[in-house]
Amino acid sequence: MTTRRVFVLAGTAMLLGGAWRAGAQTKPLVTVYKSPSCGCCGEWVKHMRASGFRVDVKDVDDVTPIKRRSMVPDALASCHTALVGGYAIEGHVPASDVWRLLRERPRVIGLSVPGMVVGSPGMEGGPPQPYATIVFDERGTRVFAQH
Repeated sequence: MTTRRVFVLAGTAMLLGGAWRAGAQTKPLVTVYKSPSCGCCGEWVKHMRASGFRVDVKDVDDVTPIKRRSMVPDALASCHTALVGGYAIEGHVPASDVWRLLRERPRVIGLSVPGMVVGSPGMEGGPPQPYATIVFDERGTRVFAQH
């Protein structure tokens, strides 16, 4: 009887341990391409991690080839480009918008906060400015969220 109880308890612990590890793997992975010297990009990475994403940072000398491969329009460019769930995320997009994108799964290329808007995640130094998160696809652009 004791051997069976130990076996059942050990099996339960293994299952629970596996569930915990599986839960950790369900956090979306965001791969961020940025300049090694960009401080605001590092702050955006912290914002994404604090919002529940796993983040893999790739420091590169030139982000332009990543933007081109990811089909980010020049007019929507910012300082870093990220990839998550098959989407391109350009610039200081709030994590809440990325979560919404992943939840709704629209047929688009990605999201952008063009430029470097004060008050957007990672750009908190100074009085915040209103800004929009833009969704883009092969047909054009439109507002995804207002902030």
